[in-house]
Amino acid sequence: RLGLERADTAEKALTVIVDLLEKYGQGGNCMESHMTFTYHNSFLIADRKEAWVLETSGKYWAAEKVEGGVRNISNQLSITTKIDREHPKLKEYAKTNGWWDGEKEFDFAATYSYVNTARMTTTRGRYCEGYKLLNKHKGSITSDIMMEILRDKESGINMEGGFMTTGSMVSVLPQQPNLPCIHYFTGTPDPAR
Repeated sequence: RLGLERADTAEKALTVIVDLLEKYGQGGNCMESHMTFTYHNSFLIADRKEAWVLETSGKYWAAEKVEGGVRNISNQLSITTKIDREHPKLKEYAKTNGWWDGEKEFDFAATYSYVNTARMTTTRGRYCEGYKLLNKHKGSITSDIMMEILRDKESGINMEGGFMTTGSMVSVLPQQPNLPCIHYFTGTPDPAR
């Protein structure tokens, strides 16, 4: 929200978020229940001209500029070796902790998590299922198709049970500045409704 408030481009919003992350860190309970459960955050940041994926691990972060096609995030780090911006000490911190030897190609998701990045798009899970659904409609995604993807319960994108999806948003951002941007938000906690 602060990125939207303080920036007029996707890249400037990315800068706002990483500056706040550096200054304040992240954390706090992500559930209203008494159970303590925290996680690191990922963001899809887009304007009319460009889009970025920002993923974090504590105060460390990596950002990938989306160059085309489709891109998704969901409950895991997904930035691998294409890193367009990064925390200035991202690699140094990984090397100091013995997570990366400093010689092989740096892979953010593999280094900062337990994700097998070679299997990310083939192993059943929310990220993989979202990837498949987006690629199924690649080149012809409309707001209606995006809403159907976000309502999908079988894939786990619209979660039920102990952890529930509590809202979804679809934005249409025409590249022509004379056309309005349109934003759709779920009106109930369940995106299927």
